Amino acid sequence: MAKVVSTLFISADGVAEIDPDWHFPYFDDNMGRAVTEDYDTSDVLLIGRETYDSFAGAWPGREAEGGDDAPFAKQLGDMRKVVVSRQPLEFSWRNSELVQGDLVDAVTALKADAGIKGVLIPGSISVVQQLLAAGLVDELRLLVHPVAARKGRKLFDEGDRPYHLRVTATEAYPTGVIRVIYAPADAPGQAGYDDAKEQLVTGS
Repeated sequence: MAKVVSTLFISADGVAEIDPDWHFPYFDDNMGRAVTEDYDTSDVLLIGRETYDSFAGAWPGREAEGGDDAPFAKQLGDMRKVVVSRQPLEFSWRNSELVQGDLVDAVTALKADAGIKGVLIPGSISVVQQLLAAGLVDELRLLVHPVAARKGRKLFDEGDRPYHLRVTATEAYPTGVIRVIYAPADAPGQAGYDDAKEQLVTGS
């Protein structure tokens, strides 16, 4: 089945609604490599309306200008883009389409499509939140910035149960950014303070 991967720039206090003022100063060649790897894993972009408007307002022009970022802009343009929106859209960017029907049903169908190698969700916090709740996100790829944003929308919303995760990879960059890749995990066994205190190390 196709893997569904969420990729997000995020602050140390969990804000995933990026502010250019705290994001771009940390963007170096290491982060560029990580972003390239994320996009190379997939052939379908799944994005919300706001992310689509942002991308479509920038990347086609960058492709046409032929600058340093033109090859990446072309890669984005060539990818199939499935957009989540409650309202009809008129698409100006090639290979764009509106998600058909219920989001969970649509993503389940994408995962089961043998012709798709991977589905990438850049940004699009509300989409990620819905798919996390449905258990359809296979990986969270977070680039954690060494800054507490203190305002903005956070990745994890409030709910009745925790999401248990396991770390599959980490990488620390000279800028202080930490790349962490999480996958869903089963809840650990029951434990309390009596179990934890046995792990305490006392001085001699």
